Amino acid sequence: MDDRLSIRLEQSLDFCIKCNICTTACPVAAVTDQFPGPKYVGPQAGRFRHDQAEHSPDHSVDYCSGCRVCNEVCPTGVPIAELNARARAQMVREHGLPLRNRMLGRSELLGMLGTPFAPLANWTMSNRPIRWLIEKLFKIDRRAPLPQWAGYTLRGWARKHLPRAATPLRWTYGLRSWLSRTALVPLEQRRLVQTQTQKPATSTISRKVVYFHGCSTNYYEPHVGKAALEVLTRNGCEVVLANQGCCGLPMLSNGEFKAARRYHAANVHALLPWIRQGYVVVGTSTSCTLTLKDEAPELLGWHDPEVQLVAEQTYDIFEYLRLLDEAGKFDRNLGAIEETLPYHPPCQLKAHRIGLPARDILAHIPGLQIERSQAACCGIAGTYGLKTEKYPIAMDVGKPLFEWASQHPADTVLCDSETCRWQISHGTGLATRHPVELLAEAYRRFDQQRQLS
Repeated sequence: MDDRLSIRLEQSLDFCIKCNICTTACPVAAVTDQFPGPKYVGPQAGRFRHDQAEHSPDHSVDYCSGCRVCNEVCPTGVPIAELNARARAQMVREHGLPLRNRMLGRSELLGMLGTPFAPLANWTMSNRPIRWLIEKLFKIDRRAPLPQWAGYTLRGWARKHLPRAATPLRWTYGLRSWLSRTALVPLEQRRLVQTQTQKPATSTISRKVVYFHGCSTNYYEPHVGKAALEVLTRNGCEVVLANQGCCGLPMLSNGEFKAARRYHAANVHALLPWIRQGYVVVGTSTSCTLTLKDEAPELLGWHDPEVQLVAEQTYDIFEYLRLLDEAGKFDRNLGAIEETLPYHPPCQLKAHRIGLPARDILAHIPGLQIERSQAACCGIAGTYGLKTEKYPIAMDVGKPLFEWASQHPADTVLCDSETCRWQISHGTGLATRHPVELLAEAYRRFDQQRQLS
């Protein structure tokens, strides 16, 4: 870690006033005694570890889900989630990374391996005896919600249905690209540059877009990517699917910072040429976009101008559409959807600190009513809730959300995050959709109504 980042994090320890607001708000501490709370494993324990090599992080820090609720409520701005994440990374350096966590961190590789054999892979992952065996061997809970491979990738579909110019560098995406990111090649040391992230004025927002689909959309939910492409092109955007890999968040969450740094370096290298041509990066996964914007640069202490430029030009898709709307460039020709739907804003969206842009944009759909969940967290936290020792905690954390959604008369829940959608479906039995799917449906309904009139 860069010395200046170390100093910044260590100095932040003294800003903790021990008010315990973070512990009161923590959804994990509320349901289990195994996690004493963000304050205790973060700033308070950090004081003991400061400049004392013999003081290793307490293993209770591994029960932090990384939801960032503590960061949101801290009155003095202590980066508690970052302190906890770095403590977990120190544990990994000292004790090694379990095979299970290494596997769960390779979402891109798992998607790549399972896609050609999707029917068999999906059957295997839903077979109870096999799931029981996996739980015994790898400690991945047999009840945990695992995604289903789609059997094709978004990029494969795009090569057949989009213009050639929209899918450049396609030959470098796949196994060769994955191997290049995982090769043990040392990266040059980057210089820390503290600059303020500034988004462009709404009047100058570019309509040249690099769509960052992420692993889940490419391998498990290509329908979300299709909806995003439909919405973006409907709003006059020139969209390309540039070369890209996993954002690295699963590795960061499991304390594997060295590998995450390689992945982030590869993405920065791939996205920079497009950004310099006036493109912006737009993603449908709140986790991926937060990682490019904030998580990777902060946790890795990596704020050089190139990394900062990618961070500045990355948007969540509804954040981007709201900017178009504010500039008068958003297409409001939307068909009516006479429904009242529950909506859960995920933790990663809240960490963006951009409000609720999906709700703002969906408000333009005639007849649609959105009711927001007040639940703190669904509990899954990426790979957290898949682990045997954490699955019951994840379900207890998500219980208020599950009960609220189950009592709602609608049979579909909206949510921006893929793992949250899987967890909500698992906890309620209800269908879930990304809000962009609903927006694409509204555009199609408008076109149908116009044809009939």
